[in-house]
Amino acid sequence: MCPHGSRPEWVTSTNLPSHRAAGAGAGGCLNRGMARTYHHGNFPADLVLRAKAATGRTVSVCIPARDEGSTVGSVVRAVVQPFLAWHGGNGLVDEVIVLNDGSADDTAEQAGDAGARVVPGPGGSGGKGRAMAAALEASEGDVVAFLDADVANSTPAFVTGLLGPLLTDDHVALVKGFYTRPLHGEPTGGGRVTELVARPVLELLFPELSAVRQPLAGETAGHRWVFEKLGFADGYGVELGLLIDVARDLGADRIAQVDLGERIHRNRPLHELRPQAVDVLRAALERAGRLA
Repeated sequence: MCPHGSRPEWVTSTNLPSHRAAGAGAGGCLNRGMARTYHHGNFPADLVLRAKAATGRTVSVCIPARDEGSTVGSVVRAVVQPFLAWHGGNGLVDEVIVLNDGSADDTAEQAGDAGARVVPGPGGSGGKGRAMAAALEASEGDVVAFLDADVANSTPAFVTGLLGPLLTDDHVALVKGFYTRPLHGEPTGGGRVTELVARPVLELLFPELSAVRQPLAGETAGHRWVFEKLGFADGYGVELGLLIDVARDLGADRIAQVDLGERIHRNRPLHELRPQAVDVLRAALERAGRLA
């Protein structure tokens, strides 16, 4: 086991998830200052549910959405049906919130029909960052997981994978998902802003985070106090900004990442990715003191 951090008393050496399952070093723990890496299979639902009971924490799942009527229902059902007690689930999740951020389509109706509590978004120019902040404010859980609404293949493992490190290891403050991303019929190639902007800028300016495989992943979770302490950057820079802020203020060794398998969503044409790339680069340069 890693020499730092604490865990619930019921977690023993025989049921503690192994870092080695997703590529950690031979000692089973990644170097201090690098993200702990797991596979979602390390966190079966019964293990995570026992961890939740042992800690007494409550869990919220928040899904910011704008014009995602074609997919938001399936994302919500992947959480509600297995985990929300009043829908017949096991009680791992206490509430599911869809933050409907000015949708012009049937996002709100699809989300509500699937079992989520739908909350109107703040509107304005704050983009995803402001929507995440509004979702956090509307939620009540001690642990909060965020999911993207545009994913076509969400599974319950997205939730157990994200919650597992937080509920089994008190040292973990933030969890990022990572996955393979098909593009144009090929098994990989998605995540162009990640590979061409986010990961290179981390490698150059924040090398302690260079091992984070999907720094822009919308599938992320953390303790409420972490999000309230650090806040959310506006726009598309929110994910990278949060990652850097956690490393700077709490330590990179308090970040974990979990392999969630394959993530299928729409891939935007290249010209539509420029605003996202600009926001991501801005968030990194501001935090590196390179941008006024």
